Amino acid sequence: MQFAIIGDIHSSIEDLQRVLSHIQKTAPQATIIGTGDLFECTISKRFINDRTYSQLSEVMILPEGFEELLTFPSVIGNQEERILYITDSDEELRSFLQALPERLNAGRAEVVHGHQWKWGGEPWSLLEAEPSKSLTFYGHSHQSGLMRDGQTEAKIEFGKPYLIDSRTTLVNVGAVVDDQEWVLFDDDVATVTFMKAN
Repeated sequence: MQFAIIGDIHSSIEDLQRVLSHIQKTAPQATIIGTGDLFECTISKRFINDRTYSQLSEVMILPEGFEELLTFPSVIGNQEERILYITDSDEELRSFLQALPERLNAGRAEVVHGHQWKWGGEPWSLLEAEPSKSLTFYGHSHQSGLMRDGQTEAKIEFGKPYLIDSRTTLVNVGAVVDDQEWVLFDDDVATVTFMKAN
């Protein structure tokens, strides 16, 4: 079975349309799963305790037609968590956000956003992960990357299948927003291929 893993869309309808079109052309049979940050919260995390908002439209970017493109399952990202934290409404979209899980399965792999892990340093990067499976897809940093047993691959090549073995493997799928990046995971042949729609 094939999975198209996408994330960090941040309400960019144009970038999402291009990625979905690329998936349809290159892997139409793939099941799409999101790594979170579907939406862009317009309130900085520095100001999340200032007030509570009664309408989602006050705190997020929501282009016309964007919601209709979200036909795939996704985990929750830090943007969705922030939107939920600072709003109090009974809107249907808020219920959708509340129902987003923290983890999803993709065959033998799991999908998380990654903001739950430890980040820091210069340059800012992943310092410590807590995967529950040997193969984990995540996002958050907007940087495509492959790490096996704690060792980062020097440079990612787009369009090249990487064989997945018994090592603990973390795959950052990159960002839809701006970069139009995603990852094709073929569970049958145990490969991960980094893809770019632009």
